[in-house]
Amino acid sequence: QVSLEESGGGSVQAGGALRLSCKPSVVINRNTYMGWFRQAPGNKREPVAAVSRGGEHTFYADSVKGRFTISQDNAKNTVYLQMNSLKPEDSAIYYCGAEMAGSSWYYDGFRYWGQGTQVTVSA
Repeated sequence: QVSLEESGGGSVQAGGALRLSCKPSVVINRNTYMGWFRQAPGNKREPVAAVSRGGEHTFYADSVKGRFTISQDNAKNTVYLQMNSLKPEDSAIYYCGAEMAGSSWYYDGFRYWGQGTQVTVSA
């Protein structure tokens, strides 16, 4: 069983920045993806960003393009989500995921999930 340790959530004002971190308990297969989803109260969990484990490819939801950056440090076995220019609508619980559950991380999500970290952006 793979566990994912998330950190970095918190409360900021609009326009501020936060960096989320996600560290798996094992080294994830290089032929898959890791990424982040988020879920606001009353909403479905939605994709945010993903990175191939080899680091060659990154993907972003339209709502965060140009503001969020996903990256990884293989030496530390950690994936990061740098969130800049935060907006109140970014407020949600952010979940780290690892290994695609199907053929698409975006539509199928991940096989393993973290417990989530709260991000709150005030106006």
